[in-house]
Formats: sequence, structure tokens, C-alpha cells
Amino acid sequence: MKLLTAALLLLFIAMCVASTEGVKCKCSRKGPKIRFSNVRKLEIKPRYPFCVEEMIIVTLWTRVRGEQQHCLNPKRQNTVRLLKWYRVWKEKGR
Repeated sequence: MKLLTAALLLLFIAMCVASTEGVKCKCSRKGPKIRFSNVRKLEIKPRYPFCVEEMIIVTLWTRVRGEQQHCLNPKRQNTVRLLKWYRVWKEKGR
């Protein structure tokens, strides 16, 4: 009986760890400097308790590499300019 209880407890702990694995901070390494014309999609995810700062994920498209996702540092001046540009571009309905 004790073995069954220990196995169920271990299974429960493994399920809890697996469920939190999907919500970890994705931006452990920041992406490269990007061209605004290559931007396909821009996502701003809020700051989670386990992340130091908010996540800005940009999807780029190039002929050579195809579609790629990168994380951007929200404190860099280039990222702030990209956010302003993207909002204006989106408002124009493009």
C-alpha cells in the first residue's frame, strides 16, 4: 500500500513539473538586430513571476532562412523603435 501511495505521489509531482515546463520564460537568449521590413508578426507577452522582464517575440521571414522567431530585449532602443513602427504600421491596416 505504501508503494502505491509513493508511486501516485511521484506521478503527481511529475505532472506538476511537466505542466509548468510550458510556461517558462522563452527569452533566455536575446535575438539579433533585425530589419523592420522582414517582420511578419510581433507578440508582446507579459512579465511572468519567473521572468525578469516582458517577452517580445518577433517572427521574421527571409528568403534564405524562411520563418524564424527571435526574442528581443525590451530595453534596447532598436526594440522600442520597432514597437512604435509596428503599431503605426498595424493602424494603417497593412
